[in-house]
Formats: sequence, structure tokens, C-alpha cells
Amino acid sequence: MNSGSQDGLFDEALVERVERFDDGIVEAGAGVNKRFKSFEPDAVMLVPPSLDEWLPQNHLARFIADLVSRELERACVDVVAFRWLAGQQAPDFRSIGRFRKRHLAALGNVFLQALELCRAAGMVSLGRVALDGTKVRANASRRKAMSYGRLTEKQRILAAEVSDMLADAEAVDKDEDARFGADKRGDELPPDLADRESRLAKMAAARKQLEEDAAAKARKEAEQKARDRGDDDGTAAAKGEEAAAKAEVRPRAQRNFTDPDARIMKTADGSYHYCYNAQAVVDADHQVIVATDLNNMAVDVQQLVPMTERTAETLGRMPAQWTIDAGYCSAENLEHVRQIEASSEGGTEFFIATGRLKLGEKVPETPRGRIPVNATSKERMARKLKTKKGRAVYARRKAIIEPVFGQIHTRQGKHVLLRGLEQAKHEWELMAGCHNLLKLFTFKGKAGLNAPAGA
Repeated sequence: MNSGSQDGLFDEALVERVERFDDGIVEAGAGVNKRFKSFEPDAVMLVPPSLDEWLPQNHLARFIADLVSRELERACVDVVAFRWLAGQQAPDFRSIGRFRKRHLAALGNVFLQALELCRAAGMVSLGRVALDGTKVRANASRRKAMSYGRLTEKQRILAAEVSDMLADAEAVDKDEDARFGADKRGDELPPDLADRESRLAKMAAARKQLEEDAAAKARKEAEQKARDRGDDDGTAAAKGEEAAAKAEVRPRAQRNFTDPDARIMKTADGSYHYCYNAQAVVDADHQVIVATDLNNMAVDVQQLVPMTERTAETLGRMPAQWTIDAGYCSAENLEHVRQIEASSEGGTEFFIATGRLKLGEKVPETPRGRIPVNATSKERMARKLKTKKGRAVYARRKAIIEPVFGQIHTRQGKHVLLRGLEQAKHEWELMAGCHNLLKLFTFKGKAGLNAPAGA
């Protein structure tokens, strides 16, 4: 058909010629050097004339297209909004998986970019924030885990099996050498033996990790007790090493083989699952997440210091008021926040629930007058929360942060698909970024509805 002819279905001059991309490297399936097609959501179709006509101008997909990098292309077949975003392309799951793996760190940065957009829109005042954690399900099979006690027993059985098979293999080698000659290397492993050795190696690694975790925990607890007694750093370190050397792993302590970084944690419904612990600092104005992280420690108490530091680093300044539940309360954390309050000269205040007071600790129900000179840091914080201001500030904590975790759970699911702490962390950051983008989309929509005519 000539380029100027109009006898066919369409004008050939409108067809773009694309040069074949081939650098000589070919891989089974889809090649590593396969190029992603350009993002063209406005591309014209024969019937209907354009996907653009199917999508309302105020649709969420158009909002995402204005924000998300054009390098990101999502497959879609059934949903018009996703087909529009994907520019009518439908890459298979392998291409999507490779793209995600290749750009995982960059996708994690979506959180920071979304946060900056929310700040620019005036959605983050940092007048009051709430810090809390939530358990995020890991992609780990409970059937592929083993307790330390069973692990030790199974190792002995497998080691004996491997030893027996090696002896049998040596006898067979000698027999075959006598019959066929010794032209083989002689170190080839039978498939069964190779499989057993592989499992034995995995078990040994899992056992070693459990022992290292137990030693680290014993060391930390011993050092803390020594410091509480008033020992110097050298003595505390020596006590820690001594405790680590004597540490024993609980027989029921488990290690998972599909995701060794995941840990058994108690979830909100009272059940136990392999999880990660996601942390979030949420601004009260529009429930925007201003700082987040993900770790594999079941308790929150060790996260207060890093999360306050991360917040200051990300935002360039500290919020005016922090509301934090009792899970973060400890003598070290209370001293940390006291130093922050002192250095801010009244610019930052912390309101941390102290939980139950120990025997001998006393706090009046309606504090009046000066704080006793000999009051502990815990008594001071408990007294602060019983004041009129303290009660009013802390009463807002749940309403600020708990709906955020609920919204993520409803829309995206509180679970990660990627295995390993580092990859799971980036995936959670992407989820937090998506939460902020949805908040921004809602905010923009309300602002548009409330705008004066002609604005």
C-alpha cells in the first residue's frame, strides 16, 4: 500500500516505523535488555476512538499520571483506568516482576516524593503527630519453619544420613573405578545426597542465626542491668560478653526458611504469624505519614529514638507535639525525649503513656503545684499526662494514627509480598507513599469543590 493511498483501513503515513532492538544477547523467556514501551495513555484506537474518552477528567488515574514517573508502566486488561495508565500495553507478570526488582529502591522513594507534594499542598503542619507501630504479615510459610529443638534433632538425623550416603558413594566409586576406569573426577554428588547436604547447610545457617540472636539479646540485657547498677562502660561490656557466652536458645524459638528475616509476632486479633513491625509517624491535620520504617523486632520500645531522628532528618524540623503509647515507654526513651524538649526550648513536647506505675511510684490524679525534686522521669511523664492539657492532647492519639493503618489494611492489605527485610522495607515505603497520594487526591478534590466559581 502506498503511503499516500487512502484505499486501505488507515493511512500508512500515520504508522510509526520502529527499528528492531537487538544487541545480540538473547535470554530464555524475556531478555534482560528488553525495552519497556513508552508511556502514551492518549494513543488513538480504531474503536473506540480513544481510551481518553472513557475516563472522567477528575479520575484518580489522571491524578496518578501527573505524579508517577513515566518509567513505571503497569499491566492492565480489564479496568479502563489501568489500561489508560498503561498506555494500552499489557506486560506479563515476568516483566512486571523484573521492573519492580530492578527499580525497588526508586519505588521506595515514592514515599518521600509524595510527602513533599503533601507538604507543598499545605497538608502537613507538624503541630501534632502520633507515633505507633503495626504488624505487617510477611510472605513466609508457617509449614517451612522449624524450632531450635527440632532443628537440632533433624540436623543430627540428616548428618547421619549424609555420612552413610557418602560411605555408600565411596564404595560405588571404587567398584566403578575397577570396572570402568578412573576417568571421572570422583567428586560428583548423587541428587539425593546433594539435596540432603543443601538442607543440612540451610539448617546449620538457621541454627547459627538463632544462637546469635539469643547471644545478642543476653548481651544487651546484661549490659543494661550493669548500667542500671551504676557500672562503667567497660564493666557493662564485660558483663554483656559473659552473658552472651552462656546464652541458650529457647527450644521453641523458630526460624523460617522461606523468609529468614521474618519473625513470629502477635497480631491485633490475638493470633501469631510471621510478620514485620511497621512504624509510622502521622501528622494530625490530614493523616499524612511523615516518617516510616519497617523492622523485624516484635516490640516498639526500641523504635522511639530512630523514629524521632528519622522524622527530624526527613522534615528538617521537629513537630510541636508528639503523642505516643505506652509500648514506647522506657527510662532511656524518656531521657531521650527530655533532652529533645530541653534543646527545643519549648518548641517540642512529648506526651507518652507510661502504663502501670511500679510499687512506690505515685502520681496525683489532679496534679497541682511544683513537681517533686526526687520524681523519676516516669513519674514526671505520668503527671504530665494527668494535667488538663495532657489529657486533651493524648486523647487525640488514636484518632490520628489508627485510621491510617486501617485504611492501608482495607485498600492495600497489611502484608508484604517481597521476602527479606531490605526488600520488605522498600515495599512498605511504597505502600506508605500510595497512602499519602490518596490523601493528596482527596484533598485536591475537596479543594476543587470548595473553590469559588471561575477560580
